[in-house]
Amino acid sequence: MSSLYTELSSSAQAAYAQLVDAALVTEHARSVADLSGSFSSKVVKGNKYWYYQYSEPSGKLRQVFVGPDNEAVKELVASKTQPPVSAGLGPLSGAAVAHGCAEVLPKHLRVIHRLAEYGFFRAGGLLVGTHAFLAYGNMLGVRWGDAASTQDIDFAHAGKNLSLALPANIEVQTRDAVESLGMGLLPVSGLSGKSGATFLSPRDPAFRLDFLTTLHRGGEKPYEHPQLHVMLQPLKFMEFSLQQVQQAVVFNRSGAVLVNVPHPARYALHKLLVYGEREGTFATKSGKDLQQAAALLAFFKEHRAWEVEEAWADLRDRGRGWQGRLNIGMTALNRQYPELEVKKWLKK
Repeated sequence: MSSLYTELSSSAQAAYAQLVDAALVTEHARSVADLSGSFSSKVVKGNKYWYYQYSEPSGKLRQVFVGPDNEAVKELVASKTQPPVSAGLGPLSGAAVAHGCAEVLPKHLRVIHRLAEYGFFRAGGLLVGTHAFLAYGNMLGVRWGDAASTQDIDFAHAGKNLSLALPANIEVQTRDAVESLGMGLLPVSGLSGKSGATFLSPRDPAFRLDFLTTLHRGGEKPYEHPQLHVMLQPLKFMEFSLQQVQQAVVFNRSGAVLVNVPHPARYALHKLLVYGEREGTFATKSGKDLQQAAALLAFFKEHRAWEVEEAWADLRDRGRGWQGRLNIGMTALNRQYPELEVKKWLKK
């Protein structure tokens, strides 16, 4: 299977494991030092009060009342001078890259990091598509072939799926997060004139963001999620990937971001499902779908076959539409990668 993946060195795997541990600790230990903004004080009728001021994505300055000048508030203000806990991720991510782990392009990591800052992943958002596939390599201790390159960044959320719905008190200004990057990413309008679930850069048409969700009673028409404040594009079979969500770290030499990703075994089988759904211009992605599925299945067959077998057991009883698409993908995979013997493996 060397054409599909190669094993990372033990030092690379250890470097990634350290980075994941640090990212998890950082996520739960963030302090005021990690916030963008600063404290300011005002004297009102002889009493000193503290405020936190920051700029909105539009550039408008805002202030939030913190409290009177007591010991607790003074301690909070003093903590702003400490290095942010996230600063420690840079050296660890640099070490992981130096040892051979796969890194994310700087402009892509910048987008992912900004969405994380705005709470997209804490609200149940996922990184999907090729960036998830790239993250799987580091997670599984391997490096993929040439199926891990892309200019798209795909995100997903369960949307109207009640079993994975957001708590009522969570609000994520996703559109503001994208606009605050200042990268010229604009929402693409549909025939109705309403903004869709895709952002494109006029200066770099190959660079795009897609926000996806599960299919629901409203069909495949994009809709705006009231708490995420972004349009989501419903897709067939997406719900299969949004079960058993995993955490991973995407990074480059400058820093790292903790994200949610689909379970890699489910991702592999989902790629076989969508293979038969590709039409028109999207058909060009079919080859990459098949290659990514093959690489993951090759790894799992050799190392953790039971994880794919469990996902397969869930998938095979989901109805004729699912089975039909899956058979198309399986047939194509068996034709292009006969050495995997996937049909023999999963249909035994």
